[in-house]
Amino acid sequence: MNTQGGFTMGFWSYVWLMLWAFFFIAYLLVLFNVVADIFRDTALSGWVRAVWIVFLVFLPALTAIVYLIARGEGLSRRAQRAEDSARQRTDAYIRQAAGTGPAQEIAAAKALLADGTLTQSEFDLLKARALS
Repeated sequence: MNTQGGFTMGFWSYVWLMLWAFFFIAYLLVLFNVVADIFRDTALSGWVRAVWIVFLVFLPALTAIVYLIARGEGLSRRAQRAEDSARQRTDAYIRQAAGTGPAQEIAAAKALLADGTLTQSEFDLLKARALS
């Protein structure tokens, strides 16, 4: 047993503390994902979002469970769509910042083809990647 400041905590008290901490953190993760999904979903109107948030404030656990049952199947789709959109914006920004666009990539590949560094099939592959 460990005594700190007059408070004694045994082994099973630690186990229960860790178990409760695990479930509390899992609950917070679910709650944050639900709130993020509410604001990510463009199909919801402002009033519907407000109602979900009000219920999450006053009945958080019950509302999170109801939300996951009612709208859970689209949650991963919306998250994937947001991730894909962010990746496309990031890629576009990197291309713009680096000054490389599809035309410049194809021109560079064409120069390598003319030098004999690339074969025609490698050039076609690079061209297809640049245009996609």
